[in-house]
Amino acid sequence: MALAPQTILERNRLFRGLPAATIQEISALAIRRPYKDGAIVFSQGDPGDALYGVVTGRIRISASSQAGKEMFLNIMEPGDTFGEIALLDGHQRTATASATAPSDLMIIMRHHFLALLQRESKLAIHLLQLLCQRIRWTSGLAEDSALLAVPARLARRLLSLGKLHGHDTQKGVHLTISQEEVARFLGLSRQVVNQHLQNWKAKGWVDLGRGKITIVDGNALQGIVARNEPHEGDPTL
Repeated sequence: MALAPQTILERNRLFRGLPAATIQEISALAIRRPYKDGAIVFSQGDPGDALYGVVTGRIRISASSQAGKEMFLNIMEPGDTFGEIALLDGHQRTATASATAPSDLMIIMRHHFLALLQRESKLAIHLLQLLCQRIRWTSGLAEDSALLAVPARLARRLLSLGKLHGHDTQKGVHLTISQEEVARFLGLSRQVVNQHLQNWKAKGWVDLGRGKITIVDGNALQGIVARNEPHEGDPTL
Protein backbone atom coordinates (compact mmCIF):
# COMPACT_ATOMS: atom_id res chain seq x y z
CA MET A 1 0.00 0.00 0.00
CA ALA A 2 1.39 3.39 -1.01
CA LEU A 3 2.04 5.88 1.76
CA ALA A 4 1.12 9.55 1.43
CA PRO A 5 4.02 12.03 1.93
CA GLN A 6 2.31 13.45 5.00
CA THR A 7 2.02 9.96 6.52
CA ILE A 8 5.73 9.31 5.94
CA LEU A 9 6.63 12.60 7.58
CA GLU A 10 4.33 11.98 10.56
CA ARG A 11 5.74 8.50 11.20
CA ASN A 12 9.41 9.34 10.81
CA ARG A 13 11.46 10.43 13.82
CA LEU A 14 12.87 13.26 11.71
CA PHE A 15 9.55 15.10 11.87
CA ARG A 16 7.60 13.27 14.59
CA GLY A 17 6.12 15.64 17.17
CA LEU A 18 6.13 18.72 14.97
CA PRO A 19 2.91 20.75 14.74
CA ALA A 20 0.45 19.48 12.15
CA ALA A 21 0.70 22.75 10.26
CA THR A 22 4.49 22.30 9.87
CA ILE A 23 4.05 18.73 8.66
CA GLN A 24 1.58 19.95 6.07
CA GLU A 25 4.00 22.66 4.92
CA ILE A 26 6.77 20.10 4.46
CA SER A 27 4.56 17.58 2.65
CA ALA A 28 3.41 20.33 0.29
CA LEU A 29 7.03 20.61 -0.92
CA ALA A 30 7.19 16.94 -1.93
CA ILE A 31 7.08 15.61 -5.47
CA ARG A 32 6.71 11.89 -6.31
CA ARG A 33 8.89 9.95 -8.73
CA PRO A 34 8.94 6.25 -9.77
CA TYR A 35 12.11 4.15 -10.06
CA LYS A 36 12.50 0.78 -11.75
CA ASP A 37 14.17 -2.19 -10.06
CA GLY A 38 17.92 -1.60 -10.29
CA ALA A 39 17.63 2.14 -10.96
CA ILE A 40 20.13 4.48 -9.33
CA VAL A 41 18.45 7.19 -7.24
CA PHE A 42 21.74 9.01 -6.75
CA SER A 43 25.42 8.04 -6.83
CA GLN A 44 28.24 8.58 -4.39
CA GLY A 45 29.76 11.95 -5.29
CA ASP A 46 26.57 13.46 -6.75
CA PRO A 47 25.47 16.89 -5.47
CA GLY A 48 23.28 16.70 -2.36
CA ASP A 49 20.16 18.51 -3.45
CA ALA A 50 17.17 16.62 -1.99
CA LEU A 51 15.64 14.59 0.82
CA TYR A 52 14.01 11.29 -0.16
CA GLY A 53 11.25 9.23 1.44
CA VAL A 54 10.20 5.73 0.42
CA VAL A 55 6.52 5.61 -0.57
CA THR A 56 6.66 2.05 -1.95
CA GLY A 57 9.49 -0.36 -2.73
CA ARG A 58 12.94 -0.85 -1.27
CA ILE A 59 16.13 1.24 -1.53
CA ARG A 60 19.65 0.05 -0.75
CA ILE A 61 22.30 2.48 0.52
CA SER A 62 25.91 1.53 -0.27
CA ALA A 63 29.37 3.06 -0.51
CA SER A 64 32.45 2.17 -2.54
CA SER A 65 36.13 2.55 -1.72
CA GLN A 66 38.69 3.99 -4.14
CA ALA A 67 39.69 0.41 -4.91
CA GLY A 68 36.13 -0.29 -6.03
CA LYS A 69 35.04 -2.44 -3.08
CA GLU A 70 31.34 -1.92 -2.34
CA MET A 71 29.87 -2.07 1.18
CA PHE A 72 26.14 -2.04 1.93
CA LEU A 73 25.17 0.44 4.65
CA ASN A 74 21.41 0.28 5.04
CA ILE A 75 18.08 -0.76 3.57
CA MET A 76 15.25 1.77 3.28
CA GLU A 77 11.63 0.60 3.16
CA PRO A 78 8.25 2.39 3.01
CA GLY A 79 8.14 5.13 5.62
CA ASP A 80 11.92 5.60 5.76
CA THR A 81 13.70 8.78 4.70
CA PHE A 82 17.30 9.26 3.57
CA GLY A 83 19.60 11.98 2.29
CA GLU A 84 19.30 14.26 5.33
CA ILE A 85 22.97 15.22 5.64
CA ALA A 86 23.40 16.26 2.01
CA LEU A 87 20.04 18.04 2.20
CA LEU A 88 21.44 20.35 4.87
CA ASP A 89 25.04 20.94 3.77
CA GLY A 90 24.64 20.61 0.00
CA HIS A 91 27.90 18.67 -0.28
CA GLN A 92 28.49 15.57 -2.36
CA ARG A 93 26.62 12.37 -1.55
CA THR A 94 28.70 10.05 0.62
CA ALA A 95 26.83 6.95 -0.55
CA THR A 96 24.85 5.52 -3.46
CA ALA A 97 21.10 4.84 -3.28
CA SER A 98 19.64 2.23 -5.64
CA ALA A 99 16.25 0.58 -5.98
CA THR A 100 16.17 -3.16 -5.31
CA ALA A 101 12.48 -3.33 -6.26
CA PRO A 102 10.12 -1.09 -8.26
CA SER A 103 9.83 1.96 -6.00
CA ASP A 104 8.06 5.28 -5.66
CA LEU A 105 9.88 8.01 -3.76
CA MET A 106 8.82 11.37 -2.43
CA ILE A 107 11.43 14.04 -3.02
CA ILE A 108 11.86 17.38 -1.24
CA MET A 109 14.35 19.70 -2.92
CA ARG A 110 17.01 21.35 -0.79
CA HIS A 111 16.35 24.97 -1.75
CA HIS A 112 12.66 24.62 -0.90
CA PHE A 113 13.39 22.89 2.39
CA LEU A 114 15.99 25.41 3.57
CA ALA A 115 13.56 28.26 3.04
CA LEU A 116 11.09 26.49 5.33
CA LEU A 117 13.82 25.58 7.83
CA GLN A 118 14.69 29.25 8.30
CA ARG A 119 11.12 29.90 9.42
CA GLU A 120 10.65 26.84 11.66
CA SER A 121 12.96 26.62 14.68
CA LYS A 122 11.31 23.42 15.96
CA LEU A 123 12.13 21.71 12.69
CA ALA A 124 15.79 22.77 13.03
CA ILE A 125 15.97 21.22 16.51
CA HIS A 126 14.49 17.96 15.25
CA LEU A 127 17.07 17.78 12.48
CA LEU A 128 19.92 18.30 14.94
CA GLN A 129 18.63 15.42 17.06
CA LEU A 130 18.39 13.13 14.04
CA LEU A 131 21.91 13.93 12.89
CA CYS A 132 23.25 13.17 16.36
CA GLN A 133 21.52 9.78 16.24
CA ARG A 134 23.04 9.07 12.83
CA ILE A 135 26.50 10.00 14.15
CA ARG A 136 26.07 7.60 17.07
CA TRP A 137 24.94 4.86 14.67
CA THR A 138 27.96 5.40 12.41
CA SER A 139 30.29 5.42 15.42
CA GLY A 140 28.75 2.14 16.51
CA LEU A 141 29.59 0.57 13.14
CA ALA A 142 33.20 1.75 13.44
CA GLU A 143 33.47 0.40 16.99
CA ASP A 144 32.04 -2.96 15.92
CA SER A 145 34.60 -3.22 13.13
CA ALA A 146 37.48 -2.32 15.45
CA LEU A 147 36.52 -4.14 18.65
CA LEU A 148 34.29 -7.11 17.82
CA ALA A 149 35.27 -10.46 16.36
CA VAL A 150 33.63 -11.47 13.08
CA PRO A 151 30.94 -13.75 14.64
CA ALA A 152 29.85 -10.96 17.00
CA ARG A 153 29.74 -8.41 14.18
CA LEU A 154 27.64 -10.78 12.08
CA ALA A 155 25.29 -11.62 14.95
CA ARG A 156 24.80 -7.96 15.87
CA ARG A 157 24.08 -6.96 12.28
CA LEU A 158 21.54 -9.76 11.82
CA LEU A 159 19.77 -8.74 15.04
CA SER A 160 19.76 -5.09 13.93
CA LEU A 161 18.40 -5.95 10.48
CA GLY A 162 15.81 -8.19 12.08
CA LYS A 163 14.62 -5.40 14.34
CA LEU A 164 14.44 -2.85 11.53
CA HIS A 165 13.32 -4.94 8.56
CA GLY A 166 12.39 -8.41 9.82
CA HIS A 167 8.97 -10.05 9.83
CA ASP A 168 7.83 -12.28 12.68
CA THR A 169 6.90 -15.81 11.65
CA GLN A 170 6.15 -18.99 13.60
CA LYS A 171 9.74 -20.08 13.03
CA GLY A 172 11.40 -16.78 13.93
CA VAL A 173 12.28 -13.38 12.50
CA HIS A 174 12.40 -13.60 8.71
CA LEU A 175 14.77 -11.43 6.67
CA THR A 176 14.61 -11.13 2.89
CA ILE A 177 18.33 -10.71 2.34
CA SER A 178 21.06 -12.76 0.68
CA GLN A 179 24.31 -13.85 2.27
CA GLU A 180 26.14 -11.74 -0.32
CA GLU A 181 24.24 -8.65 0.86
CA VAL A 182 25.03 -9.41 4.50
CA ALA A 183 28.70 -9.83 3.60
CA ARG A 184 28.74 -6.45 1.90
CA PHE A 185 27.09 -4.84 4.91
CA LEU A 186 30.05 -6.02 7.00
CA GLY A 187 32.85 -5.69 4.45
CA LEU A 188 33.47 -9.46 4.57
CA SER A 189 33.58 -12.21 1.97
CA ARG A 190 30.49 -14.31 1.34
CA GLN A 191 32.50 -17.42 2.21
CA VAL A 192 33.25 -16.15 5.72
CA VAL A 193 29.61 -15.19 6.31
CA ASN A 194 28.38 -18.55 4.99
CA GLN A 195 30.79 -20.44 7.26
CA HIS A 196 29.35 -18.84 10.40
CA LEU A 197 25.74 -19.04 9.22
CA GLN A 198 26.06 -22.73 8.41
CA ASN A 199 27.52 -23.33 11.88
CA TRP A 200 24.60 -21.46 13.48
CA LYS A 201 22.12 -23.34 11.30
CA ALA A 202 23.52 -26.65 12.57
CA LYS A 203 22.92 -25.40 16.12
CA GLY A 204 19.36 -24.38 15.30
CA TRP A 205 19.97 -20.64 15.76
CA VAL A 206 19.19 -19.59 12.17
CA ASP A 207 17.51 -21.06 9.11
CA LEU A 208 18.77 -20.35 5.60
CA GLY A 209 17.06 -20.20 2.24
CA ARG A 210 17.69 -18.68 -1.17
CA GLY A 211 17.80 -14.93 -0.58
CA LYS A 212 16.49 -15.21 2.97
CA ILE A 213 17.68 -15.72 6.53
CA THR A 214 15.47 -16.53 9.51
CA ILE A 215 16.65 -15.77 13.04
CA VAL A 216 15.33 -18.75 15.03
CA ASP A 217 17.11 -18.08 18.34
CA GLY A 218 17.80 -14.38 18.81
CA ASN A 219 18.99 -14.95 22.39
CA ALA A 220 21.78 -17.20 21.14
CA LEU A 221 22.97 -14.52 18.72
CA GLN A 222 22.74 -11.89 21.44
CA GLY A 223 24.90 -14.14 23.61
CA ILE A 224 27.61 -14.14 20.94
CA VAL A 225 27.58 -10.35 20.95
CA ALA A 226 27.62 -10.11 24.76
CA ARG A 227 30.59 -12.47 25.07
CA ASN A 228 32.63 -10.41 22.62
CA GLU A 229 31.83 -6.90 23.83
CA PRO A 230 34.82 -5.11 25.44
CA HIS A 231 34.66 -4.73 29.20
CA GLU A 232 35.84 -1.90 31.39
CA GLY A 233 39.58 -2.12 31.85
CA ASP A 234 40.20 -3.77 28.48
CA PRO A 235 43.29 -2.26 26.79
CA THR A 236 41.23 -1.44 23.71
CA LEU A 237 39.12 1.12 25.60
